[in-house]
Amino acid sequence: MSDSGRRGRRGDENASVARDDATSSRAASAPALAMGNDAPLNEAHRKAMSRHSLVPACWWIMAPAQLAGVALISLASLSLPRPLTAAMLLAGILTAAAATLMARIEQGYALNDRRRHLVMVAAIGLPMLCFGGAVARWAAELDLRDWRASLAALVAASCLAAILLESRLVSIVTANLALWLGVSLIAGTPATLTMLVAAALASRFIALRHTRIAAAEEAQHRERDRAQRRAGEILRDYERSGQGWFWETDRRGLLTYVSPTVGAVLHRDATSLLGRPFSEMFILDNGGPASERTLTFQLSARSAFQDLPMRAATPLAEERWWSISGRPLHDDFANFIGFRGSGSDLTERRRSQRRASRLALYDSLTGLANRMQMSESLEKILAQPREDQRGCAVLLLDLDRFKQVNDTLGHPAGDALLTQVAQRLERTVDTAGRVGRLGGDEFQVILPGPPAHPDLVQLAGSIIANLSQPYSIEGHRVLIGASIGIALSPEDGASSQALLRNADLALYAAKDGGRGRHHFYAEDLHNDAQMRRQLEQDLRDATAGGELELHYQPVVQTATNRITGFEALLRWTHPLLGPLSPAKFIPIAEDTGLIAPIGEWVLRTACERLAAWPESVRVAVNVSPLQFANPALPAIVTSALNAAQVTPDRLELEITESVFLQDDRATEAMFAALKRVGVRLALDDFGTGYSSLGYLKRAPFDKIKIDQSFVRGATIPGSRNGAIIRAIVSLAEALGMETTAEGVETLDELDLVRALGCSQVQGYIYAKPLSAADASARLADGPCAIASGPRSARPPRQTMLRRVELEHDGRSFDGTIRNVSAKGAMIECAWPAPAGDALTIRLSSDQAIVATARWSKPDRMGVEFARALPSDGAGTIVLPVASSLPRSR
Repeated sequence: MSDSGRRGRRGDENASVARDDATSSRAASAPALAMGNDAPLNEAHRKAMSRHSLVPACWWIMAPAQLAGVALISLASLSLPRPLTAAMLLAGILTAAAATLMARIEQGYALNDRRRHLVMVAAIGLPMLCFGGAVARWAAELDLRDWRASLAALVAASCLAAILLESRLVSIVTANLALWLGVSLIAGTPATLTMLVAAALASRFIALRHTRIAAAEEAQHRERDRAQRRAGEILRDYERSGQGWFWETDRRGLLTYVSPTVGAVLHRDATSLLGRPFSEMFILDNGGPASERTLTFQLSARSAFQDLPMRAATPLAEERWWSISGRPLHDDFANFIGFRGSGSDLTERRRSQRRASRLALYDSLTGLANRMQMSESLEKILAQPREDQRGCAVLLLDLDRFKQVNDTLGHPAGDALLTQVAQRLERTVDTAGRVGRLGGDEFQVILPGPPAHPDLVQLAGSIIANLSQPYSIEGHRVLIGASIGIALSPEDGASSQALLRNADLALYAAKDGGRGRHHFYAEDLHNDAQMRRQLEQDLRDATAGGELELHYQPVVQTATNRITGFEALLRWTHPLLGPLSPAKFIPIAEDTGLIAPIGEWVLRTACERLAAWPESVRVAVNVSPLQFANPALPAIVTSALNAAQVTPDRLELEITESVFLQDDRATEAMFAALKRVGVRLALDDFGTGYSSLGYLKRAPFDKIKIDQSFVRGATIPGSRNGAIIRAIVSLAEALGMETTAEGVETLDELDLVRALGCSQVQGYIYAKPLSAADASARLADGPCAIASGPRSARPPRQTMLRRVELEHDGRSFDGTIRNVSAKGAMIECAWPAPAGDALTIRLSSDQAIVATARWSKPDRMGVEFARALPSDGAGTIVLPVASSLPRSR
């Protein structure tokens, strides 16, 4: 391929690249059009060509200028050009007149396209060549008589060309070379032509260099325009997104620019903000945080600032916050000319910070102060500079039976119950102290100031009474209770940790004392807490080591005195403490989650023992509410029956009515599943729970067990327990259920329950719980049972854990009532009174009982009251509200 061909191909390729660049430039400008830019798509290309064009659009002026030159020469020489000369002049004038068309043709080519130079030669060089040649020929025709006029026309044409072509060096050189080449062709000499050829070669070099420079400049301009356009689009999109905005002020602090979106936030036209003070956009609170007061200072100090939180000047109901940044501007002479900066929306971030702060200090469910804030409040009181200002009382509250509500009704109902409890607690405490929720169903009350003991007793009683009132949860009636532990500062601790620990010990004592009461901290509670923790660990070891065992108490048919079954009762012989009552370790098993594996073991062991007994004998197993709430219970029961090869109707599951705190679909589904297994169901401890009788319409019970609290004291004159037993028996008969009276210990109680129509009897009157071997031996002797016991019961005793103050022989010391009846009590103490001595027992600060010691041991004694204590008619002793007493001095 020839050089000219290769050059032509390279030119085409360059032109193609340039067209691609131009296309890209037009494409890049498309978003600007979409955003309202009225510039045409080829605006960037047109501007580029206008910067580097070789043929200006104003070149057409050369046509009338040449015509004026012809007129000047004609007037000076008083002659007209001959036809050939006139033709040359006409060709030059017409070609110059077509400059606008030629300029558009040139703009269609790339900057590095050689065809641009051809167009330039045609549009500029040809008119100047024709004009120069025509003027020289005209002068030759006139025998050079008026050569000065011709020379003036040529010089004028050269100067005009330099003016019209401005800084287009290649075009200027081309115009002058063409002009004088035309003259030289007509009137020149070889030397003149040589000089023009040399000038043409030089102009060629200049043209190529100029082309490369122009192309490089155009590439830079195009990239700069593209970057500026992209930056502008990004900034406009950023403004319109509402995430941020920009502003600028003059040296006086007046706005010269602000993003349009700011006006929408402030409910004003953005243009109306121009010329207004920049600070007018914000609410400056002189009493607020320092960050709100620094804007005026920063503007007056002309210093840069970063991320200042500012409240926007919106209506008070529409709170908006901005984060403002700005920097001062200076001109080339270091004179301050204003500020320029940006802003971003801070509203959601501040709301999140407020929510986080609230969550850090307040309980999200009840709105009460949380554990952290309560701890800080207590620390603040205890850190007072004056000792008499550090006095306070800490009350820890725990809801009784809340877990059953959560398990039966579900967590949403439990949350609703906690909310109502918090409201009642706040109303009860009112302004006397601060109420907080520590978590779960545990609450705390802090009463500042030296606490008065009677006031604390009254407040604790009011809290328990108010929280024990019925609740309405999702249309259902729910009953719970509350226990309170109280610790005082500085008597019970000078630090928050000590006070809370001791209040917690007092709370455990209140629960152990029967719940629904309050208890003040006493030093001996530490031993009880340590014992409980040790029992928990020992129970875990006993469960893992197989130290638990089952005893079986006979259930006797009242009509035939035949043993129809046994109730399996869990027993644990502690290696150090000996036999422990289930009342001591079953609550620990429930609190620690051990009740599930223990319950399954009881089921399997009882079924294995049942397999060795006659078919007519059944076994009853207690099921805790936690076991009943386990969806796997039917499968566990089925597995135990199958493993022992026992028919399901020989197994009886005793369920307390605490599972019926409310009607629940899961409860009904569990009953249905157990009945499908085929086991019998007994309602245990009937009448002592917290539900209505409505569940008996749907619950498929086979038996109702009358709690021993109704049997105990039923034979006492004036007791209404007998009427209650008769009503329960009548209800059971109407529903087709059997009845079992529990806890029958005397012959007169047996005669009563038999006369009232109870189906079965269970109690010491027939036998205490027997070991597995003794139970099997008892069945081997025959199914009949013989009642054996006292004719009547001693006054019923009530188990409790109650601290009292004892006065004997001029001394005062602490004691603890372990059980009490109307006529006497068993008291644990460090200095028991000798048998026969009189002593005074202080139950509260305003009530004392005179008693006589009837027996005495090193750490306990039995006393007889001078006057019998009152009861509620059902055998339950009525005592004053539990409270602590002033310490002995």
